This record gives sequence, structure tokens and C-alpha cells, in this order.
Amino acid sequence: MLILGSSSPRRLDLLRQVGIVPDKVVESNIDESIRLREKPIAYVKRMSLEKSLCVKKNASDYLITADTIVAVGLRIIGKPKNIDHAHEYLQLLSGRRHRVYSAVTVSYLEKKLTKTVCTFVQFKRLSRLELDFYLSSNEWQGKAGAYAIQGLASRFVKKINGSYSNVVGLPTLETLNLLSGLGYKVI
Repeated sequence: MLILGSSSPRRLDLLRQVGIVPDKVVESNIDESIRLREKPIAYVKRMSLEKSLCVKKNASDYLITADTIVAVGLRIIGKPKNIDHAHEYLQLLSGRRHRVYSAVTVSYLEKKLTKTVCTFVQFKRLSRLELDFYLSSNEWQGKAGAYAIQGLASRFVKKINGSYSNVVGLPTLETLNLLSGLGYKVI
């Protein structure tokens, strides 16, 4: 059985786009607090691994868990708590290059493989009108960095270097490679 340990509809859609349909989808509820001086890569890896530990599975099940964050320098930009946070995050990203990190963990039997992927995204400078328009769409809700590259925020992207699916929420190539590496038939 293949289990996706995530309630993210984007992750499920991305898997389906590459021909992988999980048998079961389970939400992984963990404390996502950032530790003091925790760097973005360490944080995203820890989240992916902790999610894999909290989802119950049989030994013969394959489990995919993941976490995605946005980082500006060493500052981790997670999901905004409210519209004010979203506004702050988008202003921070305006006219700047930032990184999107995802860590994916695939578990099978007693093995856990994790891969971290980094994509660079550069936003154009956002006008007040563009910010207000985007915030009023509510698309920012539940999104790392307060934006969805696959939605209205695509109009803000000046440049992307790396995996597009990573920015959406799951680096599909790396996920397929991890599954295949543990013996799951991806074709």
C-alpha cells in the first residue's frame, strides 16, 4: 500500500500528474515550531522526518511525507497565520530572490530515505495594487511564503531556477527516485 502522509491537495495532485495514486492519504499532525537558530535545510528535513514518524503504517507500506518552506537568507517563511503576516511575507519577497526548500521522506520496511531540494525564485517588485489584489484572492492561505506559484502569484515570478514542482509543494522527480530506490514500481 502507498500512503501519502499529507493533507495537501497540491501534493496529491502532483503525484497524480506523474502517475502515482496513493492508496491512502493521512494527515500528519506535528508541532512545526522552528527551533532556536535552526537553519532552513535542517528545519525542512526535520519536519519531513517527524511527519514520517507520526503516521501509522504497516511495515510493508510505502509512506511519502514532505515539507516545503520559503527562505530569505536564514529566515524561514512558513505559512502565514493571517492576512497581516501574508502582507509582510509578500512585501519581503517583493523584488527579491528567495529559496524554496522541500524535503521528501519515503519510508518502507525499516528504511527511510530523505531528499532535500532547493529552487530559486525571483519575484518582480510588487505594487500596492498587486499586493492588495493578491491578498483579497485569499490564495495565500495555507501556502508557504504566502503564495501559490501555480495560481495567481505566477504573475509575480520573474525567474525560477530549479524544480517547479518543488515550489508547488513536492519535487516529483526526486520523489519518484526515492520510491524507485526502495523498490516501488513507478512505471
